[in-house]
Amino acid sequence: MNVVAIFDIGKTNKKVFLFDENYKIVWEKSVNLEETVDEDGFPCEDIELLKNWIFEGLAEIKDLNNYVLKAINFSTYGASFVYIDENGKILTPLYNYLKDYPEDLIDAFYKKYKGKEKFAAKTASPVLGNLNSGMQIYRLKEEKPELFEKIRYCLHLPQYLSYLLTNEAYSDITSIGCHTNLWNFKKMKYHKWLKNEDIIDKIPPLHYGKDIIKKDNEVAIGAGLHDSSSAIIPYTINFTEPFVLLSTGTWSISLNPFNNKQLTFEELQNDCLCYMQYTEKPVKAARLFSGNEHEVQTKRLAEYFKVPLDTYKDIYFDKKIVSNLRALNFQIIYPKKYDFDILKECPFQKRDLSTFKNYEVAYHQLMLDLVEQQVFSTNLVVHNSPVKKIFVDGGFSKNSIFMNLLAEAYPDVEVYAASMAQASALGAALAIHQNWNPKPIQNDLIDLKFYKH
Repeated sequence: MNVVAIFDIGKTNKKVFLFDENYKIVWEKSVNLEETVDEDGFPCEDIELLKNWIFEGLAEIKDLNNYVLKAINFSTYGASFVYIDENGKILTPLYNYLKDYPEDLIDAFYKKYKGKEKFAAKTASPVLGNLNSGMQIYRLKEEKPELFEKIRYCLHLPQYLSYLLTNEAYSDITSIGCHTNLWNFKKMKYHKWLKNEDIIDKIPPLHYGKDIIKKDNEVAIGAGLHDSSSAIIPYTINFTEPFVLLSTGTWSISLNPFNNKQLTFEELQNDCLCYMQYTEKPVKAARLFSGNEHEVQTKRLAEYFKVPLDTYKDIYFDKKIVSNLRALNFQIIYPKKYDFDILKECPFQKRDLSTFKNYEVAYHQLMLDLVEQQVFSTNLVVHNSPVKKIFVDGGFSKNSIFMNLLAEAYPDVEVYAASMAQASALGAALAIHQNWNPKPIQNDLIDLKFYKH
């Protein structure tokens, strides 16, 4: 059986999958690797441990007699650079994007390059410190110039993993184009600050998702992709009618591949950004920290009502409860105008739990408040775009209250709960389809459940 191996590297879970020619998973393995710390004692990925696990995984796959390995690709979290010297030696820890960034350095940088507002709009990058991975290079240059001089290439994590197998250094558009401060979306090329700061020569040549770096004994090796951009590939392949993908987890991210309007500074300040597709087309996106908020508030509810933490899993949409709560709150259902304040904090945080007669009613109110926020967030990318469908994947796609309320909020749009095994890994496999798989791509890769208003 011909297969493609995909290494799907998350912050917590590291996975490797084998997909057959019909893109069904036929073998998989996962591990949680211990973190290490950088020179400041801040937790970070242990790149040596990860490197060893990749090689061990490949050795194991090559020993499997039932499979013929045809291709390898990578999908990993973003905003993480590996710095290598002329000989491929790693020069620094894999710094954590959650680490604080020095305010004085941020201020100096943006002052030099026409201010936060203009710069953020050009690069489609909200001001996020280390989450703007280009700022990590700038910090290294300013704080450790001697080390910076030794750098031959700055490689985002997916491209470093590809480099391990090919010994060839490339950049990738999905990593470069994702809130990095590196890419000028107006001119669709690198921002000039990279040349000004003598960084541009340390960024290797640009590759695109469908490109193969090396065919080593007929094994095609891809350049790797940023996981958020990779996860949307199965949808763009299966659906041509304009849609929004609402990917839900700790963050709920609304992704619109059919909205190419330039981001405004106001949108950037409210957690809008651009991801870049492997086809070099921007995806307008809006983020909301709603999965995290759901976790915090369900703990609060469980403690107050003295019930198990996962009680919400047994609560289903009740139209009567929703109507009663709306009448109590004098709520107009989801006004269309933007209310940026609603995005800053969930209204449920300030609700008095003693006003709810039981857990079920309180949980419905939590979902009403979360969906109200979600609608405002999603509208930031739906606005001025002919969206016909909304696909919801991840945790909230299994929540009947969330799905019914969302369908009600968008009466003119078809709303679907979508489920797919390992979207980012599948996307990385599909990206290099033409280089390893002779079979046509099937259109049954995504399971859909329609929610009618």
